[in-house]
Amino acid sequence: MARTENIRQLKTQKSTARRLKKYAWLYVMALPGFAYLIINNYFPMIGLTLAFKNYSFAKGIFKSPWNGVSNFTFLFGSKWAKIMFRNTILYNIVFIILGTVFAIFVAILLGEVRSSRLKQTYQTLILIPHLISMVLVGYLVYAVLTPNTGFMNKSIIEPLGGTAINWYTEPKYWPFILTIVHLWKSFGFQSIIYYATIIGFDKTYYEAAVVDGATVWQQITKLTLPLLRPTVIILLIMSLGRMFASDFGLFYQVPMDNGALYDVTTTIDTYVYRALMQDHDVGRSLAAGFLQSILGFVFVLGTNAIVRKIEPESSLF
Repeated sequence: MARTENIRQLKTQKSTARRLKKYAWLYVMALPGFAYLIINNYFPMIGLTLAFKNYSFAKGIFKSPWNGVSNFTFLFGSKWAKIMFRNTILYNIVFIILGTVFAIFVAILLGEVRSSRLKQTYQTLILIPHLISMVLVGYLVYAVLTPNTGFMNKSIIEPLGGTAINWYTEPKYWPFILTIVHLWKSFGFQSIIYYATIIGFDKTYYEAAVVDGATVWQQITKLTLPLLRPTVIILLIMSLGRMFASDFGLFYQVPMDNGALYDVTTTIDTYVYRALMQDHDVGRSLAAGFLQSILGFVFVLGTNAIVRKIEPESSLF
């Protein structure tokens, strides 16, 4: 028995050696990617210890004194704790629901376009916003909303007899503005993903439905949407993993970091940035970032566990 086990191990070692030799150059080519992954994603994790330290610029990372969970208690004692968690979660819920519905709607419309040239044109047009820098988006929004010369005031509100609105001092409008900007910028990429799934469906299903007299609406509700469910679930799990994260550019650059709008634009990401860059509080900013990562990780595991029990084939792992 021991001899058989030794022979099996020897064969495995030889097979591994042959495989390493065969793909040696591919491994060499992959080394820069692995190096980047380690340097960019794993080395910075050393800095997470600062979330539990009273950081001193003079003493550095390793010599700064430990202070336990003081940074976290200070974080939750801040008046911004409730605001940033509320904004981050509620915005993400709205973004996920509306973004999913709108992206599926556009993907289905793309599937109904018969001309391949028009289809390619539409795909290009809806992807353009996704490729635009958020800095540029911020200035485009400013050109539309600027009080004195903006398109909204000068071309719509005032010609209709209304009074010009100073958009950058009115927080009540910004939940709607940020939602519109986010949907405009992100729906194209999601739509292409759903569209790529739709064109992979077996066409015989739809041919059989047409033979049975199904209308277009019935084909969408009885075939397309149920077949899209696994893709929707996977993207939903990935989105929930970022439930406690936000698009920094959307909440910082688009409102132009206007203090009058902080109540509706402060999220965990912008809070971390301001704590670090304006208050120079490294420990507090890292405590918020660390908590953000842990909560996102827990959300992914929890959501995937629920999906695995309900529909195992659609879970990520």
